[in-house]
Amino acid sequence: MSELHDLSALTLRDALARGAVGAREATEHFLRRIDAMNPELGAFLTVTHDDALRAADHADALRSSGAALGALHGVPLAHKDLTDVAGVRTTLGTAALEHAVAEQDAPLAAVLRRAGAISLGKTQVPEFGLSCYSENLVAPPARNPLHPRLSPAGSSGGSAAAVAAGMIPFAPGTDGGGSIRIPAAATGLVGLKPNRGRVPSGSGQADLGQFVVAGPLARSAVDAGLLLDALVREPNYRPTSAASRYPGSFTEAALRAEGRFRIGVSTASPFAGAMDITLDTAATDAFHAGIQLLQRAGHDVVEADLTYDRRYHDAFQLVWTAGLAAAPIPDDREDRLTDITRVLRRRALGRSAADLVGAVEVLRRFEQDTIEQYSRYDMVLTPAVAMTPRPLGWYTDADGDTDYLRQCQYSPYTSMVNVCGLPAVTVPTLRLPDGLSMSVQLIGRPGEEAQLLAVTAQVEALRSGSAGFTPHAPGGTME
Repeated sequence: MSELHDLSALTLRDALARGAVGAREATEHFLRRIDAMNPELGAFLTVTHDDALRAADHADALRSSGAALGALHGVPLAHKDLTDVAGVRTTLGTAALEHAVAEQDAPLAAVLRRAGAISLGKTQVPEFGLSCYSENLVAPPARNPLHPRLSPAGSSGGSAAAVAAGMIPFAPGTDGGGSIRIPAAATGLVGLKPNRGRVPSGSGQADLGQFVVAGPLARSAVDAGLLLDALVREPNYRPTSAASRYPGSFTEAALRAEGRFRIGVSTASPFAGAMDITLDTAATDAFHAGIQLLQRAGHDVVEADLTYDRRYHDAFQLVWTAGLAAAPIPDDREDRLTDITRVLRRRALGRSAADLVGAVEVLRRFEQDTIEQYSRYDMVLTPAVAMTPRPLGWYTDADGDTDYLRQCQYSPYTSMVNVCGLPAVTVPTLRLPDGLSMSVQLIGRPGEEAQLLAVTAQVEALRSGSAGFTPHAPGGTME
């Protein structure tokens, strides 16, 4: 058998289920990987060796007893340090609050524990998960395994780094403006943002803007489908749930990789009305590589004439940061906040209820108008990000406003999908000569994660034999 970290999550899961690999064997293997690699990569804030080994022993005993096994029996993973895990401290990536030990699992951790997964620890995040990088004042930054001088992005950057480095087979992330898709793009992973209401434990219906959902970071469409199948297996008590829209298996949809679709192509960004949005050469190459791959897969790829409300930028920032006004930061600890959090919190505290209501109204109208435009296509293709992964400190060496501006310019295509509640996936399409990976984003119709996973699997199959492709412009070569 191959090294355990070289196996797909699905292959490892199946080996654990039939007893070819023991849960303790797998857990010890990945803990050794973490111990060896994390000092350089900073992916983990906390590694829970003892808890993980106890859980692994319990998993092995359960299998020996002949009891029914969960869908992820014995599979190791990790949680962002925004998610409470019973018995483990939660930092939220901030030095401004005391770091309490959680008394019980948050719903996201609970559903995966019930599925039989074994948590190996907590991964690095930006403060409160605000930013599209994974640096804070609590611990060293997460680093990109493809080039440790660069960021793995964020806010699920620690989890993405851990998956990309083979410290864990896959990981759940949360995505309120691109926080799964952006780090997936930076590290060469598949990152799936589910439809609003799809995953009960991260439904996108709990925060003010209805932005934040939970979903998978994985090395393939099939592995992403496997984790998504586990995440949806619990009751959803939200009235506008997407949980019943797809009655089948997301894993099977990725394995079948079926379907030919009309795909609209666009580089328009709703941030362009407020700032300069420019694609670098690698992002352009990745975008055109994605078009070529989709055409070779038999899809009808057409230009999409999309327009966005110029008020988007201000409205999104206002709603996205509104929760900071209620954050319980003691006055004597404000100076322990990062610059961007302090700037955005001060701004949030100064806004009126009328400002907030007006911004929400702009975004709800934006959602309706955008989905209406997208409805002309089965999917919409955009760049995943506008630049190669950024150097560590690129955001934080500037003032808070410049930090925010740079984030918008790096990832100008993701937050609009959260506002609309649609499913979207980032798919690697380009490997640069220095080993970095670049991706595209596919945005699906409401509730159509299965189609996105199927098309992602088609692209993966084509890339495995894509030596004949050439990039649109100099700057990269496809694998």
